Amino acid sequence: MSPARTQTALTVLQLVLGVVILIEAVLFLLPAAGHDFSRTHMPSFIRLVLGWGEIIGCVLLLLPRTSIRGAWMLVAVFALAILIHLVHGIYNVGNLVIYAAAAFAVASGK
Repeated sequence: MSPARTQTALTVLQLVLGVVILIEAVLFLLPAAGHDFSRTHMPSFIRLVLGWGEIIGCVLLLLPRTSIRGAWMLVAVFALAILIHLVHGIYNVGNLVIYAAAAFAVASGK
């Protein structure tokens, strides 16, 4: 693949990842999500830290000058979320792994 096509693909991945995660993070911070999260018996500040971390990471990812920092921040947030899931016996982390891999691709390819 030519370098121009690679950069175009990474830019599309960056935009799609940023928008999708931003929407999911906002929905994760809504009161209804808080009620669902309370069933995990984890402190609610974890939901706030992860949600706001995703929002800040997405905003940074969507801004051209800070996209690499935003991608690395999202990698860190997703790694933390995967760790929290696994520690609490929740093993369906496939989506988080895919999101982390996409953020890693953007961070390393830009």
